[in-house]
Amino acid sequence: MSSRQKEKLACVSAARRYAKCTFWDVVVKSRSIMTALRQRKGSKGKEPPVGAELPSQQSNCCTEPLGHQHPEWMLHGDWSWGAIIWTSVGWSVSVGLGLLCCIYVATLHENDLWFSNIKEVEREISFRTECGLYYSYYKQMLKAPTIQEGLSDLIHDNLTESKRTINLLQRMNIYQEVFLSVLYRALPVQSYLEPVYFYIYTVFSLQAVYVMALYLTAWLLSGSWLAGTLAGVWYILNRVDTTRVEFTISLRENWSLPFLALQVTTITCYLRPQLTSLQQKVVVWLMYVTTLCFCLTWQFNQFILLVQALVIYSLDCIDLLTTTQVTTLYLVQVSGLLSVWLLQFCNSMILGSLVLSFIVAALFIRHCQSGLKSGSLLVRLGKLLLHSTMVLLLTFTINYLAKNALQLRSDEHIFKFIKSKFGLGPTRDFDASLYLCEEAFGLLPLDTFDRLAGTLLLYPYILTLLLLSGMLAVAALQNLSRSKGRPADEAQLEAFRPDVAYNLLHTLFYGLLAFSTMRMKYIWTGHMCAVAAYGVCRTELWTQLLTTVHCHSKILLRLVRYAVPLAMMGCLYYKFWPKLMEELSELREFYDPDTVELMTWISTKTPKTAVFAGSMQLLAGIKLCTGRVLTNHPHYEDKDLRERTRQVYQVYARRSPEDVHDILRSAGADYVVLENSICYERRHRRGCRLRDLLDLANGHIMDGPGDNDPDLVAASHPRFCEAIKTDPAAYAALFTRTFENKTFHVYRVKKKRKKSSKTPPESGVTQ
Repeated sequence: MSSRQKEKLACVSAARRYAKCTFWDVVVKSRSIMTALRQRKGSKGKEPPVGAELPSQQSNCCTEPLGHQHPEWMLHGDWSWGAIIWTSVGWSVSVGLGLLCCIYVATLHENDLWFSNIKEVEREISFRTECGLYYSYYKQMLKAPTIQEGLSDLIHDNLTESKRTINLLQRMNIYQEVFLSVLYRALPVQSYLEPVYFYIYTVFSLQAVYVMALYLTAWLLSGSWLAGTLAGVWYILNRVDTTRVEFTISLRENWSLPFLALQVTTITCYLRPQLTSLQQKVVVWLMYVTTLCFCLTWQFNQFILLVQALVIYSLDCIDLLTTTQVTTLYLVQVSGLLSVWLLQFCNSMILGSLVLSFIVAALFIRHCQSGLKSGSLLVRLGKLLLHSTMVLLLTFTINYLAKNALQLRSDEHIFKFIKSKFGLGPTRDFDASLYLCEEAFGLLPLDTFDRLAGTLLLYPYILTLLLLSGMLAVAALQNLSRSKGRPADEAQLEAFRPDVAYNLLHTLFYGLLAFSTMRMKYIWTGHMCAVAAYGVCRTELWTQLLTTVHCHSKILLRLVRYAVPLAMMGCLYYKFWPKLMEELSELREFYDPDTVELMTWISTKTPKTAVFAGSMQLLAGIKLCTGRVLTNHPHYEDKDLRERTRQVYQVYARRSPEDVHDILRSAGADYVVLENSICYERRHRRGCRLRDLLDLANGHIMDGPGDNDPDLVAASHPRFCEAIKTDPAAYAALFTRTFENKTFHVYRVKKKRKKSSKTPPESGVTQ
């Protein structure tokens, strides 16, 4: 065959390929147009199908190769050697960063306490406040003769609250301790790994999972695993603001936030285009599993999911999610919550949660308002306003009816706190004031932004936030202006993808939550790293920026996209590596001899069935170190327990010895522990000290110089925790000092004696 014939044959083949490509383009577009026409003609008042809302974004044979700008090959499986090697490197880096974070926080924990060399009682004391309470159930399960007996003791517990038998698996989120104790029993690790190390290493390993989840989110959003690397580096360098796991190991949030980050990753993957049916099913199941794990490990899950539901609702209102996607995401949340409800023995707090009421209301109102997404821009905005008002009204109505039907009052202290925080309710409420006076529940400190700016995180985050917010506003206006049934322009959908929109609103909503309550910043700052990394490495954002300055070219775009994150990581390495090495070289040692002395005395000098009263934080440690029975504890999600705690705390108020004695005996207390750090507290300002909160709740004038409300009166008795130390007759008749050191004073609560004709009763004392 001559060269001319070969050239002619090649031209014919090319023409046939082009004709075939054009033919299928015409077919696809024709089907899309016909679908839209059918919807306009025959589906009036109904929601258009998925294909009408989001037309196919599949690239044809005449466009750029799939995955040129987006990592779709990660989902569809490009098995070329280059893709395999590049993806393997990305996954290896994610695992490496996760392990680095895990080792980093574990080393800090060891260096700060010298954990490997201190005594067992000191290790347990280091689990402060509620951490000690949660860890005590892990210890209790390991000491049980069998797993069945251990579970039975948790379900019928009479040691955590005196005179009460409670179901701990229903009341508290301690399934992680149960699972870990069973796993420790089953695995052959007892001979070379102590139970406490198995516990803390598991929590530290979840930090590796957290970093990997943020890494994958940034990778999916940007299409470059360099973004994931930058997100992981930022998370580690901003440890002060992203986690506190190294000194509050057992806190529920340290267990749950890694699963929340994984859930966000699965949602990001679910909202990406071009998923096959099988891939969608797998991702939906992953969303359910991560949602279940998140809800099962933290009692505040309902409030976090409520914010997430509001994000989904907002995206639905501006047509960035399809009906199928919205319904699926809602049902995943509901399924996770109801699964936890079953596992927690039908915990009524879950059924009475706002998020369940909101989801039911949103789905019901949407079903009733079938013509919501039709009309001009102003008409649609009016409909959205009416729609949102109806959803909110129905939400509060359903929630009110559910709580009345269930007689639910366990979470009312949280709503009191929210009302008091925004000045909508009484500020003398003891429970609300207890939260308001803690720094963790105050506003986000401004020095947080100084630290975030020092690691180069804040500036790209703000820039990304501004650019994406502007693009989201434009996309929302375009969608709301588009008449029902008309398919969106492909360029418009490409400019603002649903997964990007979800992550943008996620960081905005949780950012507002962090501003209002500092403790919630740990949800925001981790995701903040992923969003900022996406902004630095995203092709479209650099394209817009280079186009604005008239310097756009493919070579320059690729150079900038990879050079900027590498340069930033080099700068961070140069600036922070010496500081990290210096931090890791600092060695300290746990030192709390007074608490060690107290725990040793309780363990050796008191009956095992003795009941102790005192502050919530100290009693959690007593439960862990000594196994004694408590009157109250830090898990505050129960109305009766909150009332008992307020009564027990009268030992720090101005009450008569007779009143305090009656309160302690009614709670079943044999001993009461008084702490100088509370009785003479100086850590909080006036009005926020515990003794001040008690004085206000009792209507008494507070200590020290300062103004008092005119309706407060002077107390008729001295402060109990001060007066009892002088051993006057009225106190000595009811209490006996049994232990004392510089920090703690322990008194045995005497039992009332029967009336006797030979011994006349003292004035004011019931015998």
